[in-house]
Amino acid sequence: MSNRVRTRFAPSPTGRMHVGNLRTALYAYLIAKHEGGDFILRVEDTDQERYVEGATDIIYRTLAKTGLIHDEGPDKDGGYGPYIQSERQASGLYLKYAKQLVEQGDAYYCFCDKERLESLKTSVSEDGTDIVVYDKHCLGLSREEVEANLAAGKPWVIRLNVPNEGETTFHDEIYGDITVPNAELDDMILIKSDGFPTYNFANVVDDHLMGITHVVRGNEYLASAPKYNRLYEAFGWEVPVYVHCPLITDENHKKLSKRSGHSSYEDLIDQGFVSDAVVNYVALLGWCPSDNREIFSLEELVKEFDYRHMSKSPAVFDTTKLKWMNGEYLKAMDFDKFYEMAEPYIRKTVTEDYDLKKIAALVKTRIEIFPDINEQIDFIGELPDYDCELYRHKKMKTDPEKGLALLEEVLPRLEAQEDYSNDALFEMLKGFAEEKGYKIGYVMWPLRTAVSGKQSTPGGATELMEVFGKEESLRRIRRGIEKLHEI
Repeated sequence: MSNRVRTRFAPSPTGRMHVGNLRTALYAYLIAKHEGGDFILRVEDTDQERYVEGATDIIYRTLAKTGLIHDEGPDKDGGYGPYIQSERQASGLYLKYAKQLVEQGDAYYCFCDKERLESLKTSVSEDGTDIVVYDKHCLGLSREEVEANLAAGKPWVIRLNVPNEGETTFHDEIYGDITVPNAELDDMILIKSDGFPTYNFANVVDDHLMGITHVVRGNEYLASAPKYNRLYEAFGWEVPVYVHCPLITDENHKKLSKRSGHSSYEDLIDQGFVSDAVVNYVALLGWCPSDNREIFSLEELVKEFDYRHMSKSPAVFDTTKLKWMNGEYLKAMDFDKFYEMAEPYIRKTVTEDYDLKKIAALVKTRIEIFPDINEQIDFIGELPDYDCELYRHKKMKTDPEKGLALLEEVLPRLEAQEDYSNDALFEMLKGFAEEKGYKIGYVMWPLRTAVSGKQSTPGGATELMEVFGKEESLRRIRRGIEKLHEI
């Protein structure tokens, strides 16, 4: 095995990329890049029943958008191709290695039909789960019997020959040594009846032939891990470093599922999260830096990531925490980029001919995800029918009656004001307050209430009036005066 670190991401093209798959890809990428190694993309499409048209494109698109650029893959031949399993299978690669194991006595042909397999008794493992262990019925077939069955076209699979006695110990960098009784391992199928390799067998063969040094995957594969060791030992191959990632659960500590609505990368992007924030958050689902820092660029993650600091405990996918982190990314985002992404959301709410960039500037530091924009600016499109109790504010020492008096008092000044820029309006109103002996908040609260009709807004009175312009601002203030007179 090469001293150069080589990791792989080996997704199946079955739909959108699940958060767990994205984390696997990210950790594999970080391990390779932290050590100056290679990150390989391998598409595992041998499960034809689950194949989804267009899913391979989703894999490429997601890796590109998240910055996880592979060094080798179906589109970048590094001398270890093909990088698509169905293409590797077509060359007879997996069958060749399975037959090698048969010749060695480490595997055998099995001709048992479905009815016989279903009749096998179910036993219970040490952890209480049900397991069906194949009874090695076909292991005793003579070479002549096997050849006769093959010649007759009888359906077959090739199984691994696992000892009935003893134990197999598997080492994982996170979970340590795991020992499993061989009686629980079963003689797993290597080549299926359709001629395709099983996931487990193809993985071992491909990882060895591609020189993979570190294998990263979810801990749901821990139970299968000892079987991989049996294969490596049978072939006489060096076992790679295994890194099993902890389970990801939802807030209710249940396995994250498609029903949750935020289980895939594209789900999250559709919901208004930005890619950099998603990658940053996913990196923390099972890994924690030594200084407990939370905000990282991808380049910083490459520098800081150490898989030895990964946790064994399940990682909770906390949507509230992700929203907070996303908000931090939006605050730090270049304004032009933010506006480009925010504009479609603003246009859904604001149809009037307002300066959309000014509106974007108001909401930039007040939202966590882009759909929040609607709630922040819904009053801009149309003044809501609000309760006049909004004019009451204990700290500002104002109420509906005082608010009415203030609006009527300041209205002539606003009618005479020509410059409706934020700075000019603020200076005029500041001078008005000083002249009347009012605190500035006493003036601004009724004005902001009148132009917005809301308890809180993304900006103060003068910022909103700059967006509305003179005519609309005065219309709303006059409407406020009318409402206050009505009560």
